[in-house]
Amino acid sequence: MKKLLFFIAVVTLAIAVILPVAACAETATPAITAKEAVLMSEDGQVLFEHNATEKRPIASMTKIMTLLCTYDAIDGGKVSLDDDVVASQRAASMGGSQVFLDAHSTYKLDNLIKSIVVCSANDSCVAVAEHIEGSVEGFVAKMNEKAEELGLCATHFENCTGLPAVSQFSCAKDVGIMLSQLIRHPHYFTCAKVWMEDFVHPSGRVTGMTNTNKLIRFYDGCDGGKTGYTSEAQHCLAATAKRGDTRVIAVVVGASDSKTRFKEVSDMFNFAFANYESHVYLDVDSRIDNVSVQGGKSDSVAVKADGKLCGFGKKGNVEFQLEMQLPQTVKAPIVKGDQLGAAILRDGQGNEVSRVKIVAESDVKEKTYWDYLKEIVTAR
Repeated sequence: MKKLLFFIAVVTLAIAVILPVAACAETATPAITAKEAVLMSEDGQVLFEHNATEKRPIASMTKIMTLLCTYDAIDGGKVSLDDDVVASQRAASMGGSQVFLDAHSTYKLDNLIKSIVVCSANDSCVAVAEHIEGSVEGFVAKMNEKAEELGLCATHFENCTGLPAVSQFSCAKDVGIMLSQLIRHPHYFTCAKVWMEDFVHPSGRVTGMTNTNKLIRFYDGCDGGKTGYTSEAQHCLAATAKRGDTRVIAVVVGASDSKTRFKEVSDMFNFAFANYESHVYLDVDSRIDNVSVQGGKSDSVAVKADGKLCGFGKKGNVEFQLEMQLPQTVKAPIVKGDQLGAAILRDGQGNEVSRVKIVAESDVKEKTYWDYLKEIVTAR
């Protein structure tokens, strides 16, 4: 009994000592030992950085761009999640992390994407690249085009997997920007939240998948990210976490071991949530109002935002104004998705922070001669 009471007393004392230290640590600037690190808001504001633009290998974090280009192809109608993808011999023979695809077997694109997100499958990356662009080389060219489009400052790709290549490099800041773009795709989160799942091959064979991003399970609010490791790149991690309306992104490149990469990303998350907050002023697809339509089969059209406007800043200091720019009347015809106005978020000094389009929710066809005649007859 005395031993039990002593144990309880020791544990209680330890908790009393540890908790205040942990609380202080959350507000302190993160101590980073990795070669590079960056912490940023969802909209790209850099909150903390450490050597964030030095060119280095990033291992499997390369797959963030692979996924981003895949979703671009889906959004552009080039491919669909339900596509059948035939795994080539080249895909099936990839080394490193994989789900052991059977050469010449057919897989759904949806499942291949999930295997890339969850367990960093190199073989699935190659199969997807070949399906979308006809060759890995063609797909990698698209990856580099996307890097240029995003204005990445220190990124070049030679493959779609992150396996070592002499001229393949990026940096923590560029990886953060890539991840900020990737998380705009809702389907990504349906995959990223998976902890463990079986990948079932057409033959019935099963490969077990476990999420390489341990923070998905062990950090409150973490719902996405990508790990990476090679001897050249060392241990890497890019992750995102959300609490309330506040979402942040943290990246480490070149940590000494796996435990360190998870700890240092967690420390950056703690710093962000302790010191910053975000307020959503206008959400994606928010219904705004109706706009009158002149010369249309309908007298008005419903409009909505095609993006989200968030104000982000230091806690207690998030003050923004939402400005709506909408015409009183628009002329028919109108096609669903047509931009009819804009919503602008301004800071306390009136400077524009960001803007989104306000678009029509439906088509409005132009009135015909017979429509006008019908109105005259009905009016009588």
